[in-house]
Amino acid sequence: MAARTLARGMGTFFKDCEHPESRWSKCPHEYKIRYRNAAGKRTEEAGFATQDRAIARLTEIYNDKKAAPRSQAKAECVQKYGAMRFEEYVEEWKAGQWHLATSSVRHLDSLLEHHLYPALGSRRMNSFDHKVVDGFIRIMERARTGLATQANAFDKLRAILLDAHRLGIFPDDPLVGVKPPQYDPARAVIPSLEIAARDTSRWR
Repeated sequence: MAARTLARGMGTFFKDCEHPESRWSKCPHEYKIRYRNAAGKRTEEAGFATQDRAIARLTEIYNDKKAAPRSQAKAECVQKYGAMRFEEYVEEWKAGQWHLATSSVRHLDSLLEHHLYPALGSRRMNSFDHKVVDGFIRIMERARTGLATQANAFDKLRAILLDAHRLGIFPDDPLVGVKPPQYDPARAVIPSLEIAARDTSRWR
């Protein structure tokens, strides 16, 4: 029985008949393949009508074995970070925000301390979805938090959750369908000194 070996680690294909390899394309016997599975055990499969189908199956098995370590690493990552509490995750996330200026770090810390951590700090990362994010916005509204602060807090939460989504913690984007706080800086009018003085005089 002759066999043809593909690239290293891909296995072999052959015909278990009396015909030489030069006649395989003409004879009616099926192709078989032999390879080592993920556990290293030698395995055979049969029932391939053509050489191309045998090679395609060996290629599929080889690619699956190559992808397995990446899949396992991703699963371990999801398990680790998904079980983290929001506050723990954010502290790790913050360590990667080295590009932020000192004033931006202070602003971030303030938003975390006064808004994000009180509402979400103890929540497990894998429990976030669009309803949780909507609920956080409602909490800020009930607390009469200013729209500018609401918008800033939402932006920070969005950056954190998008980072977690890229890691694969969420099967779906938890921000899809969420309507962010509507803050329009152009509508925030600062009264002039003249108007302020006139309004003050009305109450004297």
